[in-house]
Amino acid sequence: MSFQVTIQPSGHTFSVAPDETVLSAAIAAGFNLPYGCRNGACGACKGKIVEGKVDYGDHQDATLTEIEKQAGQVLFCCAKPLTDLAIECREVIGNDGIRPRILPARVQKMEKLSHDVMAMYLKLPSNERMQFAAGQYIEFLLKDGKRRAFSLANAPHNDEFLELHLRLVEGGQFTQYVFNEMHEKAILRLEGPFGSFYLREDTDKPIIFIAGGTGFAPIKGIIEHAIHQQHARKIVLYWGARTRQDLYMSALPEQWQATYPHITYIPVLSEPLPEDNWQGRTGLVHQAVLDDYADLSGYQIYCCGAPQMVDTAHVAFQERGMPEDEFFSDAFTFANPVPKVAV
Repeated sequence: MSFQVTIQPSGHTFSVAPDETVLSAAIAAGFNLPYGCRNGACGACKGKIVEGKVDYGDHQDATLTEIEKQAGQVLFCCAKPLTDLAIECREVIGNDGIRPRILPARVQKMEKLSHDVMAMYLKLPSNERMQFAAGQYIEFLLKDGKRRAFSLANAPHNDEFLELHLRLVEGGQFTQYVFNEMHEKAILRLEGPFGSFYLREDTDKPIIFIAGGTGFAPIKGIIEHAIHQQHARKIVLYWGARTRQDLYMSALPEQWQATYPHITYIPVLSEPLPEDNWQGRTGLVHQAVLDDYADLSGYQIYCCGAPQMVDTAHVAFQERGMPEDEFFSDAFTFANPVPKVAV
């Protein structure tokens, strides 16, 4: 038995099959609810149940608290209807109703960008192209049934290859395989695109981008898209990393800044090494933004990186006047690492 879901205030409706989440059914029906990780960790898909009951599903307790549940809040990526539902959430505009597809892909090229970041370029079959919005992500479908998500680092106009930036995760099964065993020409299965982290083009507000580590990847795609579309909106990119080598592609935003007067690049290191001879900004990347802006009410902010950084920035920026609906984020979460074996 399927259940009917009505989105308020739009009035859009869709059906949810047994044991299907609200978000999965909405995506399949072509409705664009905000979401990020799809595994109950980032909180981007949080919304309200106006009528009906759900199974809340597996999620991180900090992402959806008991108090929030009592107030009617749910994570749509985890929630499964137990009755017909009326839900309250804002629908996302701007991705033209692009629906995910499952496709095979060949590893065309692998390029080590730093000691722990690998660029992977994927080639789809010659008769296929993936429609996506700059900043979205794809998921690899692994043989054991698990999935691994990575942001697309290229813009849609440059889609001969799909570009990903993979950080080596200690104990991470998939990234260990990529760095130590995978070869070019390997065949992978992927599904995408996913995510609501992409440029809103219905405003001329200036943009602040905040990237932490490989959170630069989707932001790279968004900025390249904006350049290609000849957007004149003022852009300031803050890229935070620990040491100089962790700014693994810093020459590119330096080139943007040198070429386009409306783009500013501000790298920020939290733990620069003596040999870095660093003369730039130091500390936490979100704090650098706070140091530079007393009032954020007139900006759109796009933030991508570790969940703690995204959450901290979100709260701090609201205290500086940032409108809630002008903050867009993609919090990178990691799969459980392979257990370490005692020897």
